[in-house]
Amino acid sequence: MAALDRVKVLVLGDSGVGKSSLVHLLCQNQVLGNPSWTVGCSVDVRIHDYKEGTPEEKTYYIELWDVGGSVGSATSVKSTRAVFYNLLNGIILVHDLTNKKSSQNLYRWSLEALNRDVAPIGVLVTNGDYDREQFADNQIPLLVIGTKLDQIPEAKRNEVLTRTAFLAEDFNAEEINLDCTNPRYLAAGSSNAVKLSRFFDKVIEKRYFLRDGNQV
Repeated sequence: MAALDRVKVLVLGDSGVGKSSLVHLLCQNQVLGNPSWTVGCSVDVRIHDYKEGTPEEKTYYIELWDVGGSVGSATSVKSTRAVFYNLLNGIILVHDLTNKKSSQNLYRWSLEALNRDVAPIGVLVTNGDYDREQFADNQIPLLVIGTKLDQIPEAKRNEVLTRTAFLAEDFNAEEINLDCTNPRYLAAGSSNAVKLSRFFDKVIEKRYFLRDGNQV
């Protein structure tokens, strides 16, 4: 059997937002019973059928690189993480829907990964919002995933999801909100599963079909 082509997708976000639980759910289709802190980086693999159900269907490996989420701004911490940012094909930005700071920190994470040699200085503009122009020319596909949806009271859910929708818009990315302890949020045929498949298809297209500006 011929070896499958593969793409590298970073999974970034603060410590404690549920990145390891998410990766386990995506790759094993199981709930991670006893998640622990990720030190450095952990890699798992998901098999994905590109353009499933069409004549162009082809199977790929999706490597999901779960990068430890220490937010420390120390140069040594960032330079250690920079090793994992090489040759990336896509980024999943993960935040905790119950923790607004983890959502705001996604801007720092994305800029750190996309501009490895540039410190995220001047990310904030004068009115307190983030400058989406910084992401306008980004060619790396992004997906925003909010976790712990089950922990938001019904009365506050609309307010929180409205706020995070603007977050995804800033990144020009689709958004998935879920509970990593419940596989039904990614059940086959669900809107979340469709968004996830579409994201992986886009990552594969950028890596294998859009070289030198050639369209698929």
